[in-house]
Amino acid sequence: MFPKPLPSIKLNTAEFEITPQVKPTGFREYDARWRFPEEINLLGIQVLGQGLGTLLHRLGITPPAIVVGHDYRAYSLSIKQALTLGLMAAGCDVHDIGLALSPMAYFAQFELDVPGVAMVTASHNNNGWTGVKMGCNAPLTFGPDEMSQLKAIVLEGDLDTRGGGHYRFVPDFIDTYLAALTDRPKLSRPLRVVAASGNGTAGAFAPRALTAIGAEVIPLNAQLDYNFPSHNPNPEDLKMLNAVRDRVLATKADVGLAFDGDGDRCGVIDNEGEVIFADKIGVLLARDFSARFENAKFVVDVKSTGLFETDPVLIANGARTEYWKTGHSYIKRRSHETGALAGFEKSGHYFFNEPIGKGYDDGIGAAFAVLDMLERNPGKTMADLRRELPLTWQSPTMSPHCRDEDKYGIVEKVVAHFEAAVAADKKIAGQTVRQVITINGIRIVLEDGTWGLIRASSNTPNLVVVCESPTSDENMRAMFADIDAHLSQYEEIGEYDQKI
Repeated sequence: MFPKPLPSIKLNTAEFEITPQVKPTGFREYDARWRFPEEINLLGIQVLGQGLGTLLHRLGITPPAIVVGHDYRAYSLSIKQALTLGLMAAGCDVHDIGLALSPMAYFAQFELDVPGVAMVTASHNNNGWTGVKMGCNAPLTFGPDEMSQLKAIVLEGDLDTRGGGHYRFVPDFIDTYLAALTDRPKLSRPLRVVAASGNGTAGAFAPRALTAIGAEVIPLNAQLDYNFPSHNPNPEDLKMLNAVRDRVLATKADVGLAFDGDGDRCGVIDNEGEVIFADKIGVLLARDFSARFENAKFVVDVKSTGLFETDPVLIANGARTEYWKTGHSYIKRRSHETGALAGFEKSGHYFFNEPIGKGYDDGIGAAFAVLDMLERNPGKTMADLRRELPLTWQSPTMSPHCRDEDKYGIVEKVVAHFEAAVAADKKIAGQTVRQVITINGIRIVLEDGTWGLIRASSNTPNLVVVCESPTSDENMRAMFADIDAHLSQYEEIGEYDQKI
């Protein structure tokens, strides 16, 4: 039996080799992320696996079986192996699909008829991070309740050692996944597509899949390289987006597609080199879907554009949209619970429910939906579709640093500050406040529809700030200026990753 994990152990010591280390803040709202090995060691990962297996048994998951996969980082395979040892010690049957994208692991739950999933990935995070995306009820992944239970089991050392676990490696599962994904009609015209993966895992998948459905693929940073020599594989990062823009313009491509480190997100750049943020792509897809399916309902996160409520095409199509908590697990679960046709998240997660998809986020599947939308609009380019949307001025997603230990408390203070300002009828950015949404941080909506959001990141030590205005760039910047002026008063808040 392992001793209780310690939150911190000095590296390069005997204690580090014989004692599990698990920093408590690694347990996030809907998945787990740590710096490796500074915040978790391999024994800590093994305890995590045994804790996850213990939780599956206590939740009554039958059979106690789980799919595991890993992304392409220098240490991910060893982390998956340690996790597997812990799962087997807890009496779980482990189905190892090898190198994988997160959507491939979710697909495996259906294909292999296995209830659980544990995907070892740090997604778009910098090298040095690791993590696990988990679930036991496809297509859903864990939310706060399951993560709180898992955290308590692991940190308290409340582990069951059942034995009887088994290990099975599933051969050639990449081919199985890609065959199922591309079992569909081919494109009627060979769209030229820049497919960028930032040297992350999607480079082994996306070009093959897009070629298989008839696209003319121009790969960009598709070779797997866990050093990420060009930039992080993050379709919200301007370095990645700018690299795709340059390649689209140089090759006269119809569209650029940027995939994140574990392939569950997709960013889009149009044929004129303009970035179309994922929430605007969501509006375009919602237009496309709602024209084909009556009474379509959508769920979007609070970082997303206000066009989901005001777009005249969506209104004419009878579409309805609900704003919900940011996070792939939250939007996935809410879309599933409410019977929404699709869910969209500004970070680039897209969730397509029946009859379009199985409900989980797949960046390549989202890319296919974008190309299909282009096909259903003959004679129009991606830039034409973008220009058909009502104009808004939108900031990038900005992430000022704030420690995991501080960020939620800071956001509570920020919410209280702005709620008090609204109660006192104070103007923000020179306008009256029309609406305040506090389901996830605070989204402040002004009288002309300009809005600003402040929330705590669910998976990194940061806050998240987004602003948008349907009236002018000046009003969007004024909204940000008022938010930034307040945030600058907190010494716990550090530098932004990027600013407008």
